[in-house]
Amino acid sequence: MISHCCLVLGQINTIVGDVLGNVKKVIDAAEHARDELNADLVVFPELTLTGYPPEDLLHRPDFIKRVELGLEKLKKDLYGITIVIGHPSGQVREDLYNAASVIVDGQCLITYFKQYLPNYSVFDEERYFVKGNSPGIFECKGIKFGITVCEDIWFKDPTNQAADHGAEVLLNLNASPYRQGKCQLREVEVRRRVAESGLPIVYVNQVGGQDELVFDGGSFVISANGQKVARAPAWREGLFPVNITREQDGQLNLVGEVVAKESDLEMIYRGLVVGLRDYIEKNDFPSVVIGLSGGIDSAMTLALAVDALGSDRVKTVMMPSKYTSQMSLDDAAEMASLLNVTHSIIPIDPITDQFNTSLLDHFYGLPADITEENIQARSRGVLLMALSNKTGAMVLSTGNKSEMAVGYSTLYGDMAGGFSPLKDVYKSLVYRLADYRNNLAEIIPTRIITRPPSAELADEQLDQDSLPAYEILDVLLEQYIANDLCYEEMVSIGNDPELIAQVIRLVDRNEYKRRQAPPGIRITDRAFGRDRRYPITSGYTINSKME
Repeated sequence: MISHCCLVLGQINTIVGDVLGNVKKVIDAAEHARDELNADLVVFPELTLTGYPPEDLLHRPDFIKRVELGLEKLKKDLYGITIVIGHPSGQVREDLYNAASVIVDGQCLITYFKQYLPNYSVFDEERYFVKGNSPGIFECKGIKFGITVCEDIWFKDPTNQAADHGAEVLLNLNASPYRQGKCQLREVEVRRRVAESGLPIVYVNQVGGQDELVFDGGSFVISANGQKVARAPAWREGLFPVNITREQDGQLNLVGEVVAKESDLEMIYRGLVVGLRDYIEKNDFPSVVIGLSGGIDSAMTLALAVDALGSDRVKTVMMPSKYTSQMSLDDAAEMASLLNVTHSIIPIDPITDQFNTSLLDHFYGLPADITEENIQARSRGVLLMALSNKTGAMVLSTGNKSEMAVGYSTLYGDMAGGFSPLKDVYKSLVYRLADYRNNLAEIIPTRIITRPPSAELADEQLDQDSLPAYEILDVLLEQYIANDLCYEEMVSIGNDPELIAQVIRLVDRNEYKRRQAPPGIRITDRAFGRDRRYPITSGYTINSKME
């Protein structure tokens, strides 16, 4: 018998906590798939009804009750289409499962419970859920489907279990956050499961930003012979059909559209745009304001903001001091003009002069040092936060990961803000992203990219007066932060011992600053905050070894 099923990848962008809104989005998507795409089955991501990750909302009984009501609404309102939907199921703090249910024509056919709960990196599912241990098999249009949820696909047991119980196609519901290299890892692992089980696998991932995390979508299908037969675009919400047909010989043939992969820089840039856009949109901020300095970091932040929100929702402020060069003034004004954003200038010398006058007696006999530099940065922070308070625009902090790592930033100064788009972007990558964006359309003046970076808080100041060249610093930071190499290991591969010691000390002693930094978009596997969690008060140093 020839069977045919039109399966749709429901790559959607949900909002954590907004169960009613997420239910409405699912209903709208399912009805569109049914009426416009002639779909039989729509597969949605992991924990669609709550959004991912819901964190300690899962400890609230009233929140789980909303999910139950949401499931009832789906059963009541959806007809003529089968959906597979992710949601929590059970009792808070007792037997709560990360689940996926099959709903069709007023009924829940089956509910599957996730078997492997990730508890590493940004994941802490064992805090909330208990493990399932049974397969989830259902039939749609004469084809038997098995269900797995996200982490299950990284292990062979759930896949083989589904195959042993008669599944012909495996569905994998995901809320898999983006980081560099993750797309390739997913496909490698799914192909391994295909080879082990002999089943085609449908991998559906959510898309959008949630606080620090960004989800890239990129849903795909691997056939039983290991070929990619469908791939949805990254960073785009949508419904993507895959036709499954049983041929005369009983074999299943899966056909969909395979969208070309995006380049590495495109993935990063678009991920930053999506993360920034969703943070602003989902938190109902009307606009953003950026301190535009004429340097590369604020220029990159401005480019991201305009691409995420549009020029009319972005304002820039240049806050020059006596140390600000004419080049910086001109370049900032030129970029603001190129992007058609409202740009203003507020000099800070009168403000810093008043601070210094007020502190004159307290500083008597003490030489000028970094204190006076920080007063400049904090004056700018006060101005930006005042504009934010008055207008409702959120301040975007412009610091990058290299600066955050070594503490080359001022608390309550340039660190002030509600969100930090470049928080997980090393300085050397900021330059590469600037070149990438200018290749699309030249919006960052060339001089901003080519000039030596400077905080311009003192005469003739350059970043490299205090720090190693960023192309060297970023390599050392990657070794120490991402790869967890110790001092001796870093020396053994040919690095300068004194430089290594300097960098490690800077990283270790600035944890207190990072703990107070605004959230920012995670693009690596060891971002500050959710990934890398170190104590502020710590006796661990490069010299604290056992005798």
